[in-house]
Amino acid sequence: MNGMEHLSSEYRMYLTTEAGLSENTCSSYVMDIDQYIEFLEKYRNITDPDFITIDDVRSYLQSLKRKNIASSSQSRKLSALKSFHKFLTLEHYASKNVAKLIQNPKQEKHLPQVLSIEEVENLLNVLTEDNPIELRNKTMIELAYSSGLRVSELVNLKLKDLHLESGFIQIFGKGSKERIVPVGEVAIDLLNKYISTGRVAYQNIKSKDYVFITRRGTNMTRQNFFDIIRQKAALAGIEKEISPHKLRHSFATHLLERGIDLRLIQELLGHESISTTEIYTHINNQRLKEVYINAHPRAGKKIEK
Repeated sequence: MNGMEHLSSEYRMYLTTEAGLSENTCSSYVMDIDQYIEFLEKYRNITDPDFITIDDVRSYLQSLKRKNIASSSQSRKLSALKSFHKFLTLEHYASKNVAKLIQNPKQEKHLPQVLSIEEVENLLNVLTEDNPIELRNKTMIELAYSSGLRVSELVNLKLKDLHLESGFIQIFGKGSKERIVPVGEVAIDLLNKYISTGRVAYQNIKSKDYVFITRRGTNMTRQNFFDIIRQKAALAGIEKEISPHKLRHSFATHLLERGIDLRLIQELLGHESISTTEIYTHINNQRLKEVYINAHPRAGKKIEK
């Protein structure tokens, strides 16, 4: 076999037997390396892996940028490339690892999309209390937005975690870390009504400790709540792609817009690091810019030449 094509099958064997990667990851890496080898042979005239230089590696990475490949995909391809060069040195196909010092491209920051206050109001207004199921759905959505809960925290909420007379609930978040979260009056009223009149209407309750349960008497799942909120958002005419986490993002953003200190929002969300919470300042700054451009008489005007 001419060239470096034979290295691809050997590299796959290395990934599955020594690197211990999943089948999907192996397939992705091998496909990336096939493209890399093709580039080296076609554009750099290289058929021996020991002749690959760091300039060849950088030239390949530049070719990915010129194709406007997303930075996340570039990072994956670079991970494959680094793994491949490690394999080449371990198997003595190359005398040194020329990709070792190449740094990963900076990841683009994607700001989470949030609902406006009006959209949240529209969502809440389509919810009814007509029967135990609808009362449960309304209570869950109101509580998720009222307290900024993760969907896992919402569906795993236990009756013993509710301290409604004091106006708060006890949450066990990521890493079983405990935090106390205040609850709005509307959510408290709905929780009291749901527990006293809605939840008791269920037959054969199997998950007795959980606040929110299904028709079958089992505790709600993340997918259950995702389906509910997506259905209700459609009824409310919300065109944005919606998920339970968007309610949490909206909770944080709306608090920040009203001047709540970022450290307090961090505590309410249960973020371990303030840097995680700081993304909401970017959302707020973007929102301020939009308001400014729409409101100021000259902000949106271009200078005529």
